[in-house]
Amino acid sequence: MVKIDRRILKSQVAIKKALIELMSEKSFDNITIQDISDKADVHRATIYLHYQDKFDLLNKLIEEHIQAMREISDWACEIDWRTATQAYFEYFEQNYLFFSTMLASKGAPSFRSLFLQYIMEEFNDEIDPSEERNLELTKEVMLPFMGTAYVGAVEWWITNGMPCPPEEMAKQVGILLERIV
Repeated sequence: MVKIDRRILKSQVAIKKALIELMSEKSFDNITIQDISDKADVHRATIYLHYQDKFDLLNKLIEEHIQAMREISDWACEIDWRTATQAYFEYFEQNYLFFSTMLASKGAPSFRSLFLQYIMEEFNDEIDPSEERNLELTKEVMLPFMGTAYVGAVEWWITNGMPCPPEEMAKQVGILLERIV
């Protein structure tokens, strides 16, 4: 495994954090590379060293979070719904600024679609249409139903300032998922 210079990592973290903070303040369309540079306290050239433009930066930031959720899924799929769901809600809590910005931002509507697509992919292996209670249902209907419900619950929790702890959300969402699957 290649070890990345800590200064590079520090710059990339500052650049990503700056973008998220700026998106919480104004529309993505109105954010410039100079804005990001100023906020991150790095030169514009440093941004261009790592990213093609602000769209590439945003895409890489979204991909990073989707990948982190995939890593949670790698081990969480072996445990019960409530415990697995708690790991996700703890991740959402730890990355509150990102998720609140992405789910509320008009500048990144693609995030919600990508998030939904990811959740549906994860539920795909968990749904068993051959179970007696699911005999009249198809995966083509079950997946978007479950995915949209899950994303909607996350979106509600985040946009309302996380009114209950991750454990409580995980418990409630876990109970609902157990009823559906």
